[in-house]
Amino acid sequence: MAVRNKARLVAQGFCQKEGIDYEETFAPVARLEAIRILLPFAASKGFKPQQMDVKSAFLNGFIEEEVYMRQPPGFESARFSDWVYKLRKALYGLKQAPKAWYARLKSFLLKSGFVMGSVDKTLFLLSHGGDTLIVQIYVDDIIFGGSSHALVSSFAEQMSKKFEMSLMGELQFFLGLQIKQGLEGTFVHQAKYTRDILKKFNMGDSKPMTTPMSTNTALVAYEDGEAVDQKEFRGMIGSLLYLTATRPDIQFAVCLCVRYQASPRTSHYQAVKRIFRYLKFTPELGLWYSSGSSLSLRGFSDADHAGCRFDRKSTSGTCQLLGTSLVSWSSRKQASVALSTTEAEYVAAASCCSQLFWMKATLSDFILRL
Repeated sequence: MAVRNKARLVAQGFCQKEGIDYEETFAPVARLEAIRILLPFAASKGFKPQQMDVKSAFLNGFIEEEVYMRQPPGFESARFSDWVYKLRKALYGLKQAPKAWYARLKSFLLKSGFVMGSVDKTLFLLSHGGDTLIVQIYVDDIIFGGSSHALVSSFAEQMSKKFEMSLMGELQFFLGLQIKQGLEGTFVHQAKYTRDILKKFNMGDSKPMTTPMSTNTALVAYEDGEAVDQKEFRGMIGSLLYLTATRPDIQFAVCLCVRYQASPRTSHYQAVKRIFRYLKFTPELGLWYSSGSSLSLRGFSDADHAGCRFDRKSTSGTCQLLGTSLVSWSSRKQASVALSTTEAEYVAAASCCSQLFWMKATLSDFILRL
């Protein structure tokens, strides 16, 4: 059986220093909430987003700093063996490579007539006649779609000429999210990922549970009990945190268990295992975005009062919907101790409103150009 290995040139033989070899490394990345806003918006407007991938994306960025690298193994010059390469473009391994790639792609899109989103710097929109094209960037993955098939095809062809691209067609799999688009709406789930983590942590044959956590569960930090493997506990928590991208039903339970990673005990471990047993019972759950949903924003918030037994801080719970489509949610312990239930509720409501304002600004970019 033939084995194919992917190789790429990586910068080596140097030590980059901030302010000399690079000034900053910041490159904006799309939030998952932005993706979850785009999907129901596209469903309501009747178009299906598509996906493309840039091959060796970081090799397309130009660098402004003066950077040198040693000759890579197997490509040394026999005549100039002690020479080094002066880089004109970015390479994998350079700290400024992500920023250089984003700057190159941003410049290309703006020159092509796109307008950047007012709050989301990874969102670009193009209006042509009465049609609009939406482009969402996540490093080297690009989601795009619009009201005109000709405009979408033209953009795909334009990108393929400028960069080496892999056109993947209709959006089906993105950052571990499985996406099924149909006439009635879009379904987003992580069934494959769920089965993978159940197998990884030997929970595939466990007894299913109908709820992720009991209503009378009371976890306490640094309680008496046998300590468990911290590495395994953190691995389970990390896997569950990514699953909350499409599973708001486990958000509270997972975020409660996250608090006890410093010194996990048997009770904490059993609580995490119960979440996995719940996933065994509901591996196919996900988010449904109906094509008939409206584009009105709604938000809900709630909070307990002094719910944490260790520091007496309250826990905020919020969710935001676009019509009937749930696009954002959170469950987190508040930063300060609330002196009353009113104060705890106010903190939760303020957090919910902050997220709604961001969503409203992002949604305005879509609507103003359609």
